[in-house]
Amino acid sequence: MYMFKYVTKRLLLMLCTFFIIFTMCFVLIKMLPIPVNVLPGMDTEIAYRTLEGRGWITNIRPGANGVWEYDRVPIIIQYGNYLKRIVLDGDFGIATTLPGYATKDLWTEVFIPKLPPTVLINIYSTLIGVPIGLGLGILAALKKNKWQDQVINIFIILLISLPSIVLALLIQYLFCFKLHLFPISMETSNAYFTWPVFKSMLPAVFALCLGSIAGYARYTRAELSEVLTGEFMLLARTKGLTKSQAIARHAMRNSMVVIFPSILSEFISVLSGSLIIEKMFLINGVGGLYLSAITNTDYDAFMLLSGFYTLIGLTAGIVIDISYGIIDPRIRMGAK
Repeated sequence: MYMFKYVTKRLLLMLCTFFIIFTMCFVLIKMLPIPVNVLPGMDTEIAYRTLEGRGWITNIRPGANGVWEYDRVPIIIQYGNYLKRIVLDGDFGIATTLPGYATKDLWTEVFIPKLPPTVLINIYSTLIGVPIGLGLGILAALKKNKWQDQVINIFIILLISLPSIVLALLIQYLFCFKLHLFPISMETSNAYFTWPVFKSMLPAVFALCLGSIAGYARYTRAELSEVLTGEFMLLARTKGLTKSQAIARHAMRNSMVVIFPSILSEFISVLSGSLIIEKMFLINGVGGLYLSAITNTDYDAFMLLSGFYTLIGLTAGIVIDISYGIIDPRIRMGAK
């Protein structure tokens, strides 16, 4: 009962927070000049009428020297129409200035087709990074202050110190350019589960998961080292359990209360931090689309993608908090 009330409360707070952030983004973006994208061969009036149809401007009229004039629709009215289209029609707008996507529906023709590559490279990086990171962290904790621990700590410090952009450049230079083990950019095919496409994703996956491996290993080593020195571990040994049994049954379970939520948070941070990596390896995903929407001032695309990343971050906070109660039943989120 406590968990149900807690989750309900957090969901309501999440929706309120999302609405506030979404509103702030809309208001701030609408205070900027309105970009008018006139495609080759398109009548200028058509471009303005498209913006008028989206509810951005009104009272379009020809001005001096062939420059069209218009009046801005008040922001509050624009926002109301925008939310109405999203809720009632599922209309997130059309691309206006995105290169190659002008006049296309943002949700069905732009966003959805680009979502699979972004999700896949993050899933692959998690599947590779979690077992390696946990394994290194467990080994470092069990061999604390020995040469294995020292080597792993040096490895962790190097990966944490180097930005993911530098790691990506090293991977591109060494594995793609010098050794020719992988293509330098992702295949353009939509057959994501074929070997050529999967192989072309691996450089970006490695660039993303190396930092995650260091994070997992650091969290695991720190938490497991603390648990292994607990008094309950000595009690478990005095009851007749071997060292391996005590570690497997007690130490690992208690340390996972902190480690598992860190895995979820690390996955979200990787998903949010894959923007530059996608651009560097020419991944045809949401990250590159987001950067393109910013540089080309496509407001509807910016709002859709900002809402997407904001919702991911807020959802991650709830999932991480709930996971504490799932991992350790003694924890009751929301109980007094």
